[in-house]
Amino acid sequence: MTYPAPFVSSYMEVKKDWIDFNGHLNMAFYGVLFDQGADQAFSLMGFGPEYAQTQRHTTYAAEFHICYVRELHLGDRVRASFQMLDHDDRKFHFYQELWHEDGWLAATGEGLSLHIDMSGPRVAPYPPEIAVKVAQMQAAHADLPVSERVGRPIGIRRKPA
Repeated sequence: MTYPAPFVSSYMEVKKDWIDFNGHLNMAFYGVLFDQGADQAFSLMGFGPEYAQTQRHTTYAAEFHICYVRELHLGDRVRASFQMLDHDDRKFHFYQELWHEDGWLAATGEGLSLHIDMSGPRVAPYPPEIAVKVAQMQAAHADLPVSERVGRPIGIRRKPA
């Protein structure tokens, strides 16, 4: 299988129930958009509802960091990119961007996901057929530039005295 580099989801639309009292997309729903976009990339690697039901394995988010770049509003349509940065036999590190249909960046996200044996639940190695797909996704993304937003610490930046 050939993996797009980066993977880009189908369009998703900002829903009325997601708008906060400030008139823009509530911060929690940026996570929903990232998650729905990632689900599309995850399915290429063999993760998804069928995998959880038949294999009793799934993925859990260990960490996810969002940077809000530009406000989204009711009806805005976005796509989520997905770039595999690194993986081992149980975890993968990835980077995402939410792009408005008009071509501007709305938000970025960086995540670490764990492969889970649901019988525990506990972190477990990927089965061989999934390990191959995860490695293929990373190989397809290996030559992509890594955003300067990856690995950013959170804190108040102070000017030297």
